[in-house]
Amino acid sequence: MPDSFDRLIPRENTCSVKFDARKAVFGREDVIPLWVADMDFAAPEAVTQALEQRARHPVYGYTLFPESIYASIIDWFRFRHGWTIERDWLLMAPGVVPSLHAASMAFAGEGEGVIIQPPVYPPFFSSIQKTGRVVIENPLEQVDGSYRMNLEHLEACAARDDARVLMLCSPHNPVGRVWTESELEAVLAIARQHNLVVLSDEIHCDLIYPDKPAHHVLARLAGEDDALVTAVAPSKTFNMPGLGLSALVVPNRQHRKALKEVFDSMHMIQCNPFSIAGFEAGYRHGGQWLDQLMTYLQGNRDYVMDYVRQHLPLIRVTEPDGTYLLWLDCRAMGMDDSALKHFFVHRAGIGMNPGATFGEPGSGFMRINIGCPRQVLETALEQIRQAFATLPD
Repeated sequence: MPDSFDRLIPRENTCSVKFDARKAVFGREDVIPLWVADMDFAAPEAVTQALEQRARHPVYGYTLFPESIYASIIDWFRFRHGWTIERDWLLMAPGVVPSLHAASMAFAGEGEGVIIQPPVYPPFFSSIQKTGRVVIENPLEQVDGSYRMNLEHLEACAARDDARVLMLCSPHNPVGRVWTESELEAVLAIARQHNLVVLSDEIHCDLIYPDKPAHHVLARLAGEDDALVTAVAPSKTFNMPGLGLSALVVPNRQHRKALKEVFDSMHMIQCNPFSIAGFEAGYRHGGQWLDQLMTYLQGNRDYVMDYVRQHLPLIRVTEPDGTYLLWLDCRAMGMDDSALKHFFVHRAGIGMNPGATFGEPGSGFMRINIGCPRQVLETALEQIRQAFATLPD
């Protein structure tokens, strides 16, 4: 294991949201930031080299997408996921979150419904609400410490007259589930029966723990006539979300046209020359780095879970199949969401994402980002343990 993942890289004063927005978000600048979903590791060296090489050309003008970037996507998903993508299916996009907005606008009219499965990444809510569409909630069920889809309820949601789109988070953020083949086939059957367009956000698809089942790309299970859009990006995989570029895989030509029209209507410039260089370098040369990353993250995951079990009995952890995010069940602490956030910020000195921001089913939970050197987690967990010791009996 290379020592690069153990190396502390100062991120303060780099305009980092995770570090430099702490005062604005948490009211203090000294919390250990374990919130925003980027990692504190250096990106693969090949990505940095590609950016440096592009920077050596001193003109940073309007840029085309080279055919090589499409080939890098096709090659990566064929090799890593056994998924054959045709070149014509690919539509470059300015990020997965803008793609959620675009899908709401392209496939549902104002006042029509989009199904989501909370607790889920907050932009799933906002992309629907801010575009004048209606949120239809199909909450996940927690069973024996793990999460599953409520397929019977999903069927009822899909049967609504106003339901037009299902947004699937796969792997799921924040609960870390990698959906099984049978679960995904059930989702496709429901969508097919009720003429839903499925937007499958698979931005975390490469971040699967070595000891967990493989990720199933939904599109590999779909039929030719299924209405499916898959959102992918190297941003989480290779820790470069600030470069802001993603891709949509859209087999249906009319669906591609509808999405492109939405992006064109906002004149969203996607062709950043540095984004293109980093995007392609990650998919071309980042495989070995990713394998090493996931081994390191598995160690972080196991360390946190063992520590919580031994020293923090009022917190329970949902063991994730993928992502570098852990979902902490803090309901046994007996605090409302405001008090819970205050405890972690002002008693423990830790900045995490409150579960309530992921929807009502997230109330009483916190999301912790373990994509950092092990020593950071050691310090954070010790501070939480000490904070518990200060609570009145």
